[in-house]
Amino acid sequence: MKYNYKFQNLLGTVYRKGDVVFSHDGNSVISPVGNRITVYNLKQNKNITLPVESHYNYTAIDVSPNGSVLLAINEKGEAHMISLVTCSVIHKYKFKQQVNAVKFSPDGKYFAACCGDTVFIMTAPTSYSGEFRSFIMKRVYQKAYDDVTCLDWSTCSKLLAVGSKDTTTKIYTVDYLDNINMFSMGGHTDKIVGVFFERKSLDLITVSRNGQVCLWEASIDPDDLIVSEVQISHRKRRKLQKAEDSEDDIDEKNVIEKDKDYQSDDDKTNIKEEIKVKEEKRLFFTKLGRHYIGDAIRSANYKVKLTAAQYHKATKMLITGFSNGVFFLHELPDVNLVHTLSVSEHRISSVAVSPQGDWVAFGCPHIGQLLVWEWQSEQYVMKQQGHSQDMTCVAYSPDGQYIVTGGYDGKVKLWNTSSGFCFVTFSEHSSTVTSIVFSANKKFFVSSSLDGTVRCYDLTRYRNFRTLTSPSLVQFGCAALDASGELCAAGGQDVFEIFLWSVKFGKLLDVLGGHEAPVVSLAFSPTLSSSRLASASWDKTVRLWNCIETSSDCEVIQFTSDALQVAYRPDGEEIAVSTLDGNITFFNATSCEQSGYIEGRNDLGSGRADTDLVTAKQQLKSKAFTTICYSADGNSVLGGGNSKHVCLYSIKEAVLIKKFVITQNRSLDAISDVVNRRLLSEFGNMALVEQRGELEGGDVSLRLPGVQAGDMAERNIKPEVRVQCVRFSPTGESFAVAATEGLLIYSQNAGLDGTFRPFRLETGSTPAAVKNLLEEGSWGRALLGALQLNEHHLIQQCVEAIPPADIELTVRDLEKEYCDRLTSSVARLLEDSRHLEHLLVWARALLSKGRLPQNVLLALEKVLTVKYSQLSKICDFNKYTIRCIKSVAEIAPKQEDVEMMDTDNESSGRGTFSDTD
Repeated sequence: MKYNYKFQNLLGTVYRKGDVVFSHDGNSVISPVGNRITVYNLKQNKNITLPVESHYNYTAIDVSPNGSVLLAINEKGEAHMISLVTCSVIHKYKFKQQVNAVKFSPDGKYFAACCGDTVFIMTAPTSYSGEFRSFIMKRVYQKAYDDVTCLDWSTCSKLLAVGSKDTTTKIYTVDYLDNINMFSMGGHTDKIVGVFFERKSLDLITVSRNGQVCLWEASIDPDDLIVSEVQISHRKRRKLQKAEDSEDDIDEKNVIEKDKDYQSDDDKTNIKEEIKVKEEKRLFFTKLGRHYIGDAIRSANYKVKLTAAQYHKATKMLITGFSNGVFFLHELPDVNLVHTLSVSEHRISSVAVSPQGDWVAFGCPHIGQLLVWEWQSEQYVMKQQGHSQDMTCVAYSPDGQYIVTGGYDGKVKLWNTSSGFCFVTFSEHSSTVTSIVFSANKKFFVSSSLDGTVRCYDLTRYRNFRTLTSPSLVQFGCAALDASGELCAAGGQDVFEIFLWSVKFGKLLDVLGGHEAPVVSLAFSPTLSSSRLASASWDKTVRLWNCIETSSDCEVIQFTSDALQVAYRPDGEEIAVSTLDGNITFFNATSCEQSGYIEGRNDLGSGRADTDLVTAKQQLKSKAFTTICYSADGNSVLGGGNSKHVCLYSIKEAVLIKKFVITQNRSLDAISDVVNRRLLSEFGNMALVEQRGELEGGDVSLRLPGVQAGDMAERNIKPEVRVQCVRFSPTGESFAVAATEGLLIYSQNAGLDGTFRPFRLETGSTPAAVKNLLEEGSWGRALLGALQLNEHHLIQQCVEAIPPADIELTVRDLEKEYCDRLTSSVARLLEDSRHLEHLLVWARALLSKGRLPQNVLLALEKVLTVKYSQLSKICDFNKYTIRCIKSVAEIAPKQEDVEMMDTDNESSGRGTFSDTD
């Protein structure tokens, strides 16, 4: 088994906070998700998380005009210049304070960023500038009296409009201009939310938080802006002018006195006209009007604020979002209301418009919602929402095509692993979802909850078709399904019993008693002929039950500490148990004899939270694996706990193979092992000092003892990093980690790492030799060499070059190990290749060769299922299109006959009329 797993995608979270922007072509939405960035392709219905990770959450992002560069800035002011072509960080820059907004100029030469009351204008490393240095400071403005909130560039890229909390809007220049130095505009009574220039004009639109919209008219056009010949500031220019005037003062007086004697009236009028022309070419703004667009909402609730605004210059559409989840669409300059909609009950923090102006994207950070709305047809293009709180459990479908997640918010969500989108949400549970299990036949799955119910969901009609309950109210902490899908078991947290139901009839069959503490984990044997059930409890025991034959009798395995998780190996011959002392113990499922042991407490690692009094080294003694899972082939085990690490162990050698760091996000707690020295003072750790208000006992920000998820009474909650659940895909190609950041997918096919991993390599197996053998027509030797080199593109060349008539003969000469690898490669090729029928011939020949491993068959089944659904949609579309064309072909001749008869009647009528006349 290969262990080159890499981060592939982030599911479960679609939006955290910050700016939402559209791509250059308008087909994709770019959303900041914590310290990562996700691109949602709306045309292909697929999302991709960039392999770029910041140390803090991203808040301000913007795309360059040519669409090749993304500028992303986190909450600590670290700017990352990311190439959207190579998906890598080109350059980094530190602003050393939080950046409120960032914007590229329309010509792509500059970008502006506002930090506090300061605005920085810097050169942008795009194709327009050939500078070696990435960021060069052009201008710095510090003219505002409060924090700057928004900015916008003019179409000519010479002027920058900046709005701030001091209710004013200021106009800054990139180069020194003769027409204007700086211009300030008032008129608002609340902080500015948005400022926008008109297209090919210097007219301005300003929007404030209380719903006021002001329209400003510029006195000149962009072509009338005059760039100064000498690029020095106006203050220095005035000083130089005064120095020159003082030197020539005496001579000028004599000249002026002489000129006055001989000056005519025409010369005086010419001078006045020149002064008047100069004043006319100066840039200043006149207020055309003020509109109150938020009065209708604010009259119903005065606390509602305008929180986001965006303007599309081509269509002159102004989109405004409010704190109650309502957005307005106005047409300017008349400010006519075109459209309004309530997308949620929570604050809209970001609005973006596609370059074509037909799609509008909204981000709601409180519930993690991202929407794309087509306002002309009034339809959702995309509506995605993650779990509003942390995820608790994850389950893969048997073919690895779907992932089901459950969370603290009581919702159950179904995700497509290929597209990365959530397509079904079940909200029947009224409390935390504790466990999710898929049936082996892929038709339904089961979820348990603390609300006292176990619910069965149908994957055909997407409904809750069965609700299983106990005679008395029990909080269920875990659930399990047997291999046949007939039996369902659930363990109680407050009642230490296991309940057994029939899924088909919904009847309670038995109650298994014997545990003396909460039952925290259940697992049925994956063998179809077995009904053995393993249960782990905090009473330091694991019990093995035979549910059908003798349900009351059980075999007990005693431990020295509490059992946290139990898992069966895919073949059902072995069980793994994680305990509170940080160990993973393996037992034979039949004889209950110990077969292996892994001590992994030191591998799990520990982080120190800001308010922890204990060091990370001491906390390591209390760490344990709260979730474990076998790999698809059963040779390794994956474990995670309350830390940022996920550990992969080899069971046979009992050694650590690889340790995955799931996040580097310092916006979360317990990431670092030591306390930041900047927080240390003469009084100790400043995070431990209580910030009290005027009244004694008020505004205490310390966390209560035992609270893990964060005190919800605090105004600012810093969540702690932890791994809630890990699950391997049945295909063995990927695994999922449910953590504080979301659902992280690690895959073997994620990116091209460029590493060379041959298989039984021989001296004669080279890429050149493989190509020569293909030219000669030695199909079997060429394919064998490509499989030994283990290069995907070489295998693809061989598979596509071999004629269909020779495929069966070529496969017959291959050994079993080569057939397994070739089947995996064919499954990968089926995802993207156009040669579908050719690859299906390969798949049929390989399947007829002999028995293949289960994970390889599941990978092939997953791809074929996706291709079948895609082809069925195309066939249905073509079928109905042909029907439509056929019916139109039948109707068209009839209409022509009717028209011919009408024309004949009309002509005959006119002839009769003329005769009688």
